[in-house]
Amino acid sequence: MSSTLSRVDAVSVPGMKTGWRGVLDDYFELTKPRIIGLLLITTLAAMIMAARGLPNPLLVLFTLAGGALSAASAGAINCVWDRDIDRLMTRTMLRPVARGALSPRDALIFAALAQISGFALLYFFVNPLAAWLSLGGNAYYVFVYTMWLKRITPLNIVVGGAAGAIPPLVGWAAVTHQLGSPAFALFAVIFLWTPPHFWALALMTNADYEKAGIPMLPNVKGVLRTKREILIYSFVLVAVSLAFFPLHVLGPCYGGSAAILGAVFLWDAWKVRHDATKRYARILFKYSLLYLALMCVAMVADRIIPHAG
Repeated sequence: MSSTLSRVDAVSVPGMKTGWRGVLDDYFELTKPRIIGLLLITTLAAMIMAARGLPNPLLVLFTLAGGALSAASAGAINCVWDRDIDRLMTRTMLRPVARGALSPRDALIFAALAQISGFALLYFFVNPLAAWLSLGGNAYYVFVYTMWLKRITPLNIVVGGAAGAIPPLVGWAAVTHQLGSPAFALFAVIFLWTPPHFWALALMTNADYEKAGIPMLPNVKGVLRTKREILIYSFVLVAVSLAFFPLHVLGPCYGGSAAILGAVFLWDAWKVRHDATKRYARILFKYSLLYLALMCVAMVADRIIPHAG
């Protein structure tokens, strides 16, 4: 996250390694590791929720490894497809394919090997449902979001956000071999969290998106409309997240945590709406990451604490 913010501010990053270490770094960055980290957090949270405790360590290992490889494949394909616009934006200009450190051919070979390996791990060592869900999420991210929506509509994040909400379904399926309502609850939270999270980033980087010709909401509908949409989606996110308690999908531990975390989210979104600078967009962007992580913790605790001992 600090790397993303430093590039948003056009702050120089440390010199890059050369030789084989440089090559490894390039392939590592090709995978979009910060995104993978978030995906794995939600996957693990769903697994613990499904198991009502710690699942089998080998099952966790195979599930997270398979999910990481699959997500790495999707990230690499995104870097290849978007290399032309990545070169135009401060935040993405140092990606390996954009700067010419890796060729599109080598990146696609890596993507193919990663996807095959990830699918095989999930299919043979976890279960077929988890494997197909992961593959479906990747296909949605690559074909629906990256290749179709991203460059043609400001709704790209709204519709495309479903891809990032798939990992909890994978994690739940890995443990139970089926899908359950708590997993769909986490899916809904991530799906509704995605627009305000990325629109806060877009408010900080609207000049970059303008240069690259990407129709993000601030560039198409304006900054004030974007701030209003952030506030609206934040209200919907918090309302839906709280609804899981009275609907008996999750219990009081989750309900209390969701209320507190949601109140802070709404406060930050409200401040963005009335802030003439980019200060609160940055604050909301950073807090949204913490919010998602703590919501996962709350869901996990809610499922474990009543059954502890």
